Amino acid sequence: MAMQRAEKLGLTAVDADVEAEFNKMKSPYTKEDFDKQLAAKHLSVDDLKGQIRRDLTVNKLINKEITSRITITDADVTNFYNANKESFNLAEPQVHMAQILVTPFQAPVRNLKNSKAASDAEAQTKVKDLAARLQRGEEFGMLAQNYSEDPESAPNGGDMGFVPQSSLEKASPELRKLVDSMQPGTFSPPVRTQDGYRILKVITREPAGQRDLNDPRVQQNIRETLLNRKDQLLKSAYYEVARNNAKIQNYMAQAVVDGAKK
Repeated sequence: MAMQRAEKLGLTAVDADVEAEFNKMKSPYTKEDFDKQLAAKHLSVDDLKGQIRRDLTVNKLINKEITSRITITDADVTNFYNANKESFNLAEPQVHMAQILVTPFQAPVRNLKNSKAASDAEAQTKVKDLAARLQRGEEFGMLAQNYSEDPESAPNGGDMGFVPQSSLEKASPELRKLVDSMQPGTFSPPVRTQDGYRILKVITREPAGQRDLNDPRVQQNIRETLLNRKDQLLKSAYYEVARNNAKIQNYMAQAVVDGAKK
């Protein structure tokens, strides 16, 4: 029923979306390992792409019917802030950072190009090339999505979120000194670290202390949190109703069959 409704509303996932999701699912594996995964689930490539198309289409329908209708009022924001005021009091300065990581180790990657350095020499060549592309003006987030070998941050354009200064110090005093010397919006040259070569970017800095409700960043943080909570709650309810409707339909169908047998 959801697929039919989505089709009527013109929300069917397009081929480009399906291919992008398919490549994202395939990227952590070698071709042989990926084929084994499909065989174990008794799926062909076309079967998987059909499943991806259905999932993306239903997600588009849900986003249209649920997410787009959620509203967060000023009162909602104020109430959340007052109930969670301590969480907006930073104990120490933090740095919002992003990174591009290149490793010489054999490990699965989740970047869009399925790009992986296989040795230290390859890693050095790759990270130097990425640094040169940044110097030529290419966008940091897109290069991270395409080439970074950090499975956690690569899908998010290299975004690592806010990192406390103490965490940087613990990782490496030299690394903290480097980050402290960088201005927001700038990126570092390639840096050798324990797990590979990194190019770091400083996005913003947050000093220690209490964040006021009127701070635009606090407002955005709260609105995103409340939006995600309502979104998850409504989607859970949506799926529950869909499951119950399916049970009702199955029950009715069985009743018809039973009636025909009498």
